[in-house]
Amino acid sequence: MSRGKILIVDDEAILTESLQNILSSTGYDVTSCLQGEEFLSMLTSVNPDLILLDIFMGKVNGLQLLRKMKEEGNDIPVLMMTGHADVGLAVEAMKEGALDFVLKPFELAHLSVLIEKAMEQSQLKRKVKVLQSELEEQRQRSGIIGKSPALHRVLDTAEKLAQSDNTTVLLEGESGTGKELLARFIYQKSPRADKAFITVNCGAIPKNLAESEFFGYEKGAFTGATDKMRQGKFELADDGTIFLDEIGELSLDMQVKLLRVLEDRRFYRLGGTRELSVNVRVIAASNRDLAREVQEGRFREDLFYRLNVASVKVPPLRERIEDIGVISYAFLQEFSKKFSKETPKLSDDALSLLQSLQWKGNIRELRNAIERVVLLTSGPLLTVEHFAFLDDGLAKTVNGGGNGKAYRLEIPSSGVSMGQVVRDLILKTLVITNGNQVHAAKILGLTRSKLRYRMDQLGIHPDQRSYRIEENEVVD
Repeated sequence: MSRGKILIVDDEAILTESLQNILSSTGYDVTSCLQGEEFLSMLTSVNPDLILLDIFMGKVNGLQLLRKMKEEGNDIPVLMMTGHADVGLAVEAMKEGALDFVLKPFELAHLSVLIEKAMEQSQLKRKVKVLQSELEEQRQRSGIIGKSPALHRVLDTAEKLAQSDNTTVLLEGESGTGKELLARFIYQKSPRADKAFITVNCGAIPKNLAESEFFGYEKGAFTGATDKMRQGKFELADDGTIFLDEIGELSLDMQVKLLRVLEDRRFYRLGGTRELSVNVRVIAASNRDLAREVQEGRFREDLFYRLNVASVKVPPLRERIEDIGVISYAFLQEFSKKFSKETPKLSDDALSLLQSLQWKGNIRELRNAIERVVLLTSGPLLTVEHFAFLDDGLAKTVNGGGNGKAYRLEIPSSGVSMGQVVRDLILKTLVITNGNQVHAAKILGLTRSKLRYRMDQLGIHPDQRSYRIEENEVVD
């Protein structure tokens, strides 16, 4: 597998061929261009991840090529090359947008480091472009971000349900999964999209005020009702849609009153004598399992069946791992704009960490984490260390805190090789982290690259689905 595409632009044929051979032998896909006049046309066909561009190329000046490339909106990383140790040229190259500046003859070790760094930046930029494209496409479709099969199934179902004018819909899912956003999606796709959308958070209404909140009241209906008549949420939603969020929080008494309205679309204001009728579509949501609530006597069975005409299960974020990257990028954009900062990029290791967490608070928890990191960070790249506050629980468990067990080494009387001990330790750590190498490296006090080196050395394959320790296995 190629480590990336490199385009060498230099009119010195012998040097270019030599450099091409060296870089090709280390895994890069290398193309050379000996004529500066051909450079811009080759960019489109080669589509490189990195450009090595000579400054002095006979009739053509490399700085002019760099300037022209940037004017055309091409932001591929460029390393400028020259045999002239001129500080002024280096400064000018950096001003024109070059990533760095190297002198001939090359120190291959130094050049390799610069190329690896530039490749990382190029690949991050490409990933960001892909995420940005996906994000815009999803925003245009629904405003709901994600590309996972689980989310697509939910959106397809919701879009079909939206076509009905008055079918009651029940959304069930954990807190923070985006149930209100899905309710708005159904509303916006429905024939009632040009009418009112009224939201009621059932869990936030005091029990003694629930009836007046839902159905309104007449002046003097109760102590404190000194104002003129007030309309309730159902009346305000007439001809439109009402969203009853966290409906499982309603008292049994209020559930009875709500049931009648759902069945007849008729009610009285509190203290009123005139019956009112409304034409309203109901979308309800709950973070509880309402079927179980019915079994345990906390929710009325008749109301449950009245709400459960068409139900949608909204999956938790841990079942939508594919969506974490694009959702994180959306939040990075949002909070960078809010805090007037340049949008940072997310390193591969940081993304792997975010994808490995359980996210009990779902999208809301992820949003809060991204907001914190953007607020406290000023650099262009977010790494695992920036999200260390999310990983405390796992570290405590593995190191003996919390409910975890302290590590204990048992050596058989027959002895054991050091290789076996190290291999077993790595394998056990990978079992604990479900194969996540970022977590495993952190637990073992290693960098990820050192862990990968040890895994290669000990024959532990990073792409295997499960990790196990074979009995009687010896690694020298």
